[in-house]
Amino acid sequence: MNALFKALNDPTRREILEILKEGDLTAGEIADRFDISKPSISHHLDLLKQAELVVAIKEGQYITYSINTTVMDEVLTWLMQFSPKKKKS
Repeated sequence: MNALFKALNDPTRREILEILKEGDLTAGEIADRFDISKPSISHHLDLLKQAELVVAIKEGQYITYSINTTVMDEVLTWLMQFSPKKKKS
């Protein structure tokens, strides 16, 4: 879970996740949306992959990234346990 929160702590990685909400993209397509180097985007994608927030599928010479909704569901379930319980009247 630490890798997950570390990955979510960075605004660039959060923006990558926002972009991937629209649909799967290659690393190059993701990089084209930022004004930072492709190696830097690759590093961000690697951290997201290590945290299991994205899935990377190699298709020929390209790697396509998509959001791993299973991990997102698990995080939401974990966070919801901290929600205050409503008292019955």
